[in-house]
Amino acid sequence: MISRRTFVKVAGLLVARQVTGQAAKSVDTAVLRIAYEESGPAQGFPIILLHGFPDDVQAFDDVTPPLAKAGYRTLVPYLRGYGPTRFRDASNPRMAEQAAIGQDVVDFADALGMRRFAVAGFDWGGRAAAIASALHPDRVRAAVLIGGYTIQNVFAAPQPSSPAAERAIWYQYYFNTERGRAGLQQNRKALCRFLWETWSPTWHFTDETYNRTAPSFDNPDFVDIVIHSYRHRIGNAPGEPRFLEMERQLAERPKINVPVITLYGADDGIARPAAESPAERTQLPSLIARRVITGAGHFLPREKPDAVVAALLEVLAGSK
Repeated sequence: MISRRTFVKVAGLLVARQVTGQAAKSVDTAVLRIAYEESGPAQGFPIILLHGFPDDVQAFDDVTPPLAKAGYRTLVPYLRGYGPTRFRDASNPRMAEQAAIGQDVVDFADALGMRRFAVAGFDWGGRAAAIASALHPDRVRAAVLIGGYTIQNVFAAPQPSSPAAERAIWYQYYFNTERGRAGLQQNRKALCRFLWETWSPTWHFTDETYNRTAPSFDNPDFVDIVIHSYRHRIGNAPGEPRFLEMERQLAERPKINVPVITLYGADDGIARPAAESPAERTQLPSLIARRVITGAGHFLPREKPDAVVAALLEVLAGSK
């Protein structure tokens, strides 16, 4: 539990972001009122930057300024279940299967009238970016996928991995129990901080850095969204009927034909980057580069923002 002094400080920081124009915007899709931050010239080519679990838009605080300086318009939405983003209808199911977060990206772009855009993301955001790129190559000009190709076949039974790899994803099994749901509900800030520490073991973030983002996990839908995501992906929760056909498309693990650069944190505590394989280039026929970033873990935009900026500038320079 954070102290009153820390709470007041964090609340003040959030208000300051709103006063300066950040986090003050929102746009309505059919399902969500998506809060987002925007920077750069309004006429600049748009780049949608997508955060993961457990994080928020502040993951890209050091990524957006150099992109804006280069003339790009950056848009960083809070994913469903995070920060100020809300479901528009109380009766809408609080679900977060991969198809839903992928569709949210396209719906977000549609609501802002963006015909074409680039994407970059990590963790949940990386999967959403990959889905948008795979299913809408006419809309996505280029992509930076942190963590590589992560589209899943949710209809196939998950195969066991090595004991060490299984241990690293303990939280997924935890969230598939009612004890895990209760644990996330009661201890969300401590649990999410533990994930930051273990997923990026070489990143020494401050209390202030974490406490600026932790209020985003107080979203009333956060627990339901997280639990559904991790249960659906292994067949322990139903998906939304409207996404069944899209999930069937994704189960085929479609190729991403837009120009892509993949980035991996060398010290990612969930899974160390695998050696490069032909299979990756099969899924990514237009792969420009594959880079393993030393001295970084899972939260790459926070740890090595320059690597993310450089990848975006490069992939956009080589695409039309």
